[in-house]
Amino acid sequence: MVKLNKIYTRTGDDGTTGLVDGTRRAKHDARMDAIGVVDEANSALGHAAVALDADGPHRMAVYRIQNDLFDLGADLATPGDNFAPSEMVLRIVPGQAEWLEGQIDLLNETMPPLTSFILPGGSEAAARVHIARATTRRAERAMTALAAQEPVNPAALAYINRLSDYLFVLARAINAGSGGDVLWVPGQNR
Repeated sequence: MVKLNKIYTRTGDDGTTGLVDGTRRAKHDARMDAIGVVDEANSALGHAAVALDADGPHRMAVYRIQNDLFDLGADLATPGDNFAPSEMVLRIVPGQAEWLEGQIDLLNETMPPLTSFILPGGSEAAARVHIARATTRRAERAMTALAAQEPVNPAALAYINRLSDYLFVLARAINAGSGGDVLWVPGQNR
């Protein structure tokens, strides 16, 4: 359990941040960038959640994902190449990405196949989900940049990739209930 008595510690005033293993990294380090963009994606999801039905399945799914993104941040904040979770080390596990796959399959069951690219938008809720999707893609780029330099949990990489897929399908499902997607018309304004 996390206990935060004091929000400021002054330990980051020198431009570094502490990781789970006690090491410190520059705030602009690739690992810290990945952690930061995952946090941005989580915040974007929170912004999307408030536009969804309060007790609906989509909001509950987003809340579950927000918890997973905290797990992902903890995973990224624990450097090393031992990706086995333990009582002391929180790691993303394959089952978290598998849950997303199941949700994608459920949502896709009720929608027609795509025949065009879609514009990010439609309803307000779907537009917010698209922002979270784009931010999640940025988090994935930051995580793969980190993985090019040092070990990153393969299950975490799979999770972030699957999450953007899920958010794309979620936005489509939301729009299906409110007028449909806005389709891209190539060259429309030439």
